Amino acid sequence: MEEVTKKDLNKKEKELDKKEKELTRKEKIFQKTKKSAKKFKNEFNKSINTAILAAFGFLVALVWKDVITEAVNKLTAFSPVQGKLLSAIIITLVCVMGIMIIAKLLPYEK
Repeated sequence: MEEVTKKDLNKKEKELDKKEKELTRKEKIFQKTKKSAKKFKNEFNKSINTAILAAFGFLVALVWKDVITEAVNKLTAFSPVQGKLLSAIIITLVCVMGIMIIAKLLPYEK
């Protein structure tokens, strides 16, 4: 049976320590990579959800556009100031109120 010297043991311990440090370093890199990938996935999902919700909102706006235009045209037909100016003012007021209501219902957090 071979005798292992103290010098050989120290050398083996240093090699093991070096390998352990390398594994720890790789594990840290792996964890950072995993965390970054998860963060990217979450941000990507948020962006996709926002895009889909915006598309639905745009579709709803297009559907209601004709209804609102018709209603505003009927209202402005009876007023002395006819035309696009009064229509623009009424639609702007309705939209601003809608924005204020939505802002209260869905507060934005940074």
